[in-house]
Amino acid sequence: MDLNPNDLVGVSFWLVSAALLAATAFFFLERSNVSSKWRTSLTLSGLVTGIAFWHYLYMRGVWVETGTSPTVFRYIDWLLTVPLLIVEFYLILKAVTNVSSSLFYKLFLGSLVMLVFGYLGESGNMGAMPAFILSMAAWIYIIYELWAGEGAKAKNASNSASVQSAYQTMMYIVIFGWAVYPLGYFFGYLGGGADEGTLNLIYNLADFINKILFGVIIWGAAMKDSASH
Repeated sequence: MDLNPNDLVGVSFWLVSAALLAATAFFFLERSNVSSKWRTSLTLSGLVTGIAFWHYLYMRGVWVETGTSPTVFRYIDWLLTVPLLIVEFYLILKAVTNVSSSLFYKLFLGSLVMLVFGYLGESGNMGAMPAFILSMAAWIYIIYELWAGEGAKAKNASNSASVQSAYQTMMYIVIFGWAVYPLGYFFGYLGGGADEGTLNLIYNLADFINKILFGVIIWGAAMKDSASH
């Protein structure tokens, strides 16, 4: 597979692939530098970037060879990694305070609903607009739980300043960083036609921010909390 230097989408696939591999190695190596209660969170961060790296190897091949969106590979990746990212909120709270398991199920199911309707819309198995609306509703529900619902209550009950800071930053990523995905969906399916180049550039940028930076924030909280004990 020869990469055309003028193919910005193809270049973005390669750059994100390399960044995901580096992040995976970093998160697993750093597990030994944090206290035991944080190691599961760092393991999940490494799994998220590792799974994404594996799928990016295939996605970039599809794009370079065919110039079409690797929709199936991308949604398989998201189906595995997005729920893990959401579960990270539960885990960082669990590390420092008592939190109900119902929060885990609410966030997990909300992320699945969001992804299922997103895929139905992009694959053509459902109208793009109704699928978009239902997927957005699930995303808004997740934001509510994190901002004002059970997640927020558990965060406020925590005595760890590092966890509260990390939670707040992670929540902003879910609100603003994840907003990049519906933006890509809009340009690809609701903005007058499927612009697959713009769609994949936006999705690749979003994955870089929302998978790698998300894990780095958790690592930073783990290092601060571990150093204070």
